[in-house]
Amino acid sequence: MNPFETLRFAVGGLAANKVRSALTMLGVLIGVAAVIILLAVGNGSSQSVKDSIEKLGTNSLTISSGSGSAFGGGGGGGRSTSSSSTKPLTVDDARALADPASAPDIESVAPEVTTSQTAIYQGTSHTVSQVVGTYPAYFEASNSKVDKGDYFSADDVLNTRKVAVIGSTTASDLFGTASPVGKKVVIGGTPFTVVGVLATKGGTGFQDPDDTVIAPLPTVQNAFTGFGSLSQILVEAKSAGATTPAQNEITTVLMGTHGIKDANSLDFRVSSQESLLSTQSDTNKTFTVLLGAVAAISLLVGGIGITNIMLVTVTERTREIGIRKAIGAPKGVILGQFLAESTLLSLIGGGLGVVGGLIGSHFTIVGIKPVVIPESVWGAFAIAVAIGLFFGSYPANRAASLRPIEALRHE
Repeated sequence: MNPFETLRFAVGGLAANKVRSALTMLGVLIGVAAVIILLAVGNGSSQSVKDSIEKLGTNSLTISSGSGSAFGGGGGGGRSTSSSSTKPLTVDDARALADPASAPDIESVAPEVTTSQTAIYQGTSHTVSQVVGTYPAYFEASNSKVDKGDYFSADDVLNTRKVAVIGSTTASDLFGTASPVGKKVVIGGTPFTVVGVLATKGGTGFQDPDDTVIAPLPTVQNAFTGFGSLSQILVEAKSAGATTPAQNEITTVLMGTHGIKDANSLDFRVSSQESLLSTQSDTNKTFTVLLGAVAAISLLVGGIGITNIMLVTVTERTREIGIRKAIGAPKGVILGQFLAESTLLSLIGGGLGVVGGLIGSHFTIVGIKPVVIPESVWGAFAIAVAIGLFFGSYPANRAASLRPIEALRHE
């Protein structure tokens, strides 16, 4: 029997039980679509976090207080253990880092204090998730661009002026479509004049990076946080290639200002965007593999469904098999027919699953825009076809091995 005849018999066999065949294909469809969509969600999540980190700039370094491992650095910033006493970061630390004689690879330094306050404009109230007190260098180091108005200046910092640059979310929630520039907004009971609005960064995390107010450091300290420790210090290296030397210089300078002799007892951490990207990449690979493994279970269940249906089919068509073998049909023809049926089930189900997966990947899922991995499409489809062959082989072999006399006696 030629392949076309085998295919015709297979189609006829599946068409004889349309509902059963459709339900079996549905199992494969769901499995393939789940693999494509879940891997796309994992890849989309990875891409979203990567974009968010890269928006800070590849030559940015963040210094935070506390002991622990420093990310990505060489030299003295490589690793640390808990110290007996932790000294908080201060403005004096930032000034020491800004000295080009001590840290020639550092372009700018921006000390930060962060708090959360309620902002009010003409009766409209909005809770700002992040009120940042800092220096003008913060905007360049954090890759924050102004869309309307302008940044505040070093003179504003020196004179503790009550001026602020706000994020696009804060602007839209408080001012709607009106321009906020030049208007006064009351933040935590203190009036601020809006001098600029930041360009939208966007993000899919729990914290909206566009819901922010950035003001001169002494102004925020005087109004909200007090003149104590800093939340962190943002440092911009002279170039992406200078981040490692800059990190080593940071470690050396802060060891001096904090009176630390042992490089294994640091009371601060220095993290770079490169190290965060590397850590994020490893985490998301694990996350994506886990999602793929969960989705692959659906494909496995679909394959078991094919085995179950094909065994039922063989049982129902036992007499037909006996008649065909009695009139001379060889074992290979019977085997080929039932293998063709199981493969056709997985082929059609897998094809529809690819279509469903690609359509489903166009929708935002739990706040994440899926990004389809081309290899997952071909891989899921190929595995689906392979599953049809594998799980259909046992029922097909059982059908081909039936003795004609026993098959003819079957009721």
